[in-house]
Amino acid sequence: MIKCSTLFKLLFTLLVCFQFNNSKMYAQEAGNISGVVSDSANGEVLAFSTVYIEELKRGAITDSRGVFLFTGVPEEKRLTLIVSYMGYNTKKITFEIVHNIMTKLKIGLVQNAVNIKEIEVEAVRFNKENETDISLQRISARQLESLPKSVETDVLRSLQYMPGVQFSGDASAKYYVRGGTSNQNLILLDDTPIYNPYHALGVFSAIDPEMINSIEFHKGAYPTEFSGRLSSVLKIVTKDGNKIRMGGKASLSLLSAKMLFEGPIPWGSYMLTVRKSTSTDILKKFLNNKTYPYDFYDWSFKVNYADPHVLEDAKFTLHGFFSGDKLLNNNPLKQDFKWSNDIIGFNYFQLSKNPLFYDISVNYSRFSGEIIPNATQTKASSNTLNEIIVKGDFKYVYPSKDELDFGLRIQEIKSTFFITNPNGFISDLGKNGTEISVYLRYLLLKFGSFGADIGSRANLTRMAGGDSEFFEPRVRLTYRISPEVALKGAWGLFKQDLTTISDENEAMALYEPWIIIPRYINPSKSIHYVAGIETEFVKDFFFNLDGYYKTCRDIAIINDRKMTATDNDLRSGSSYSYGTEIQLITNQRNFNLNASYSLSWAFNEVDGREYPPKYDSRHNFNITFDYDMGSGWKTSLAWVYTSGHPFTQVNGYYNKLNVDEISSGNLFLQDYSPIMLLGDKNIARLPDYHRLDITFSKQMNIGFAKMHIDLSIVNVYNRKNIFYFDRKTGEQINMLPVLPTASVKIEI
Repeated sequence: MIKCSTLFKLLFTLLVCFQFNNSKMYAQEAGNISGVVSDSANGEVLAFSTVYIEELKRGAITDSRGVFLFTGVPEEKRLTLIVSYMGYNTKKITFEIVHNIMTKLKIGLVQNAVNIKEIEVEAVRFNKENETDISLQRISARQLESLPKSVETDVLRSLQYMPGVQFSGDASAKYYVRGGTSNQNLILLDDTPIYNPYHALGVFSAIDPEMINSIEFHKGAYPTEFSGRLSSVLKIVTKDGNKIRMGGKASLSLLSAKMLFEGPIPWGSYMLTVRKSTSTDILKKFLNNKTYPYDFYDWSFKVNYADPHVLEDAKFTLHGFFSGDKLLNNNPLKQDFKWSNDIIGFNYFQLSKNPLFYDISVNYSRFSGEIIPNATQTKASSNTLNEIIVKGDFKYVYPSKDELDFGLRIQEIKSTFFITNPNGFISDLGKNGTEISVYLRYLLLKFGSFGADIGSRANLTRMAGGDSEFFEPRVRLTYRISPEVALKGAWGLFKQDLTTISDENEAMALYEPWIIIPRYINPSKSIHYVAGIETEFVKDFFFNLDGYYKTCRDIAIINDRKMTATDNDLRSGSSYSYGTEIQLITNQRNFNLNASYSLSWAFNEVDGREYPPKYDSRHNFNITFDYDMGSGWKTSLAWVYTSGHPFTQVNGYYNKLNVDEISSGNLFLQDYSPIMLLGDKNIARLPDYHRLDITFSKQMNIGFAKMHIDLSIVNVYNRKNIFYFDRKTGEQINMLPVLPTASVKIEI
């Protein structure tokens, strides 16, 4: 196996040679400008701000660090930079480019008292003229706060309002993207994978929204720097913490109590969040009025350091996230459950004098789950997954605006999991493995109306050992017909070496054990085909239309036909999905509207038998609306409609005579037991689902503190949405009834 140090030396050698070969060209071209956009009150970076050079009619959007970069800017000429962000006053800055020097700007924006959105429309148009961002949704912390709240703001539940995202019911925060399973979604918290980001039997997310700065959600055909999942990537970036002064927040809802502390340190800042469950009464509404002795917690920290005297234009970050869940019945006749997530990571980010970005990180992630049977017939099981990832990402921006990205990723996983199949065989599916991969990506952006993103990953090893599927090529294209209309397309291959062990027939799963796909099954693979059109047909009204087709093969599933100890525990299946998504977005002075519709089909295939998965729905319509009423009052509403999900019908029953044989040779005829006769899998459909949620918010100043009060009503018109039918009793189990909730937050 190639040593890690050798690969890093090779990568850095290529980097040095690359810089040297381009240094002469760089010196002869026009100048460059870089900068960071932040909130002037606390120094928190403003991701996805709009930055626009007025004279050149060139625009850019800041990345998740609030950083922007322009190359090839004419020298010795006074230029005007216009910077804007939702809810902040637009700012204009005049500057000059000096030969052979990177012009650096630090821009602080001031919040608008009435949260008016001021955006230079021209900047948005020119920035997006060749941006290859198909199937990408960006969400800022401010946008996340404006969404209606079920009990409190939840980052994973907010995804259900996006086109192409399905969910299986009110009692689960799991989401399914364009026909893929939930384990095909990569969730990154500060670039670290999190494997079970759920609290309270999966009802809520374990990621506290107070810690979030920005979200990027790739629904398909995601860029080359991401890997390891077949369907989507959710990238969550946490806040750095207040760089200006000490501060804090305290919140209380019907579910939990939480606190946030933040403040400056020499040449940096810190943030600490803590959340603890306070009551399980609210969970009864989600869990068919059943009481569970449930308890959870999560806490996180982040420390940033950027001393220019130590290393100019560098930033060092240490971050961590820890969560735990327990369901302890204190009853020997009931089983107990525990699971937890632990994440810690270190990141070094560098912007060099040349337009080159370095991003090197070391991340550790651990998931642990356990079922304690006590005196029940439940089989004991436990699952652990320990992962270490070392990676380096590098980006060079040419004066022509073209980009070259490349990187190295080393991932090592150790897992354990014991499973008992329906026939009583116990197997250990745990395994250790290492994967080494590199990627190369070129963004062709020099042409105003055409953009291309072409690249591939090369997998040098396979997690389970043996031959690897070497290349994962990907292409994303944009052609802008006019400033208002763009055509976009994408194609790519994606690989996944991990899977979960789960039963699709379960209405709710406490947690899904993760394992490495064994060597006797090929790694799971998918191919994405995406095409779309994006237009601003009226000022500030954005319309998107996407169509997709996705195939997946070598999907690892439980071998329910295992009869002997030598039979494999898993076998392969396949799936395919296709559909159309429409989205309309408008952001006006005091209201925002987001409406979407999806028409989609999804199918699984096992042993030549085809059926739709339980989360498949033909029609999905979502609308969210928030309105600033003034004087600190805001209101928001969300309406969701989904056509019925598939389920397997019970066609009838037959009585099975139980016979016991005793040592005397006599036969005793016992009672008859009813045995269900099931129809074809998922051939029937539940009735349609729809629900309206409304939230009213009030912000007020109390001395030196701010108070936020949220009053929400979930399922306003008390729609009786069916969750499932109890096969034993025939009882109809409904989802959430009308549910009023409230939360209070104090900020100092």
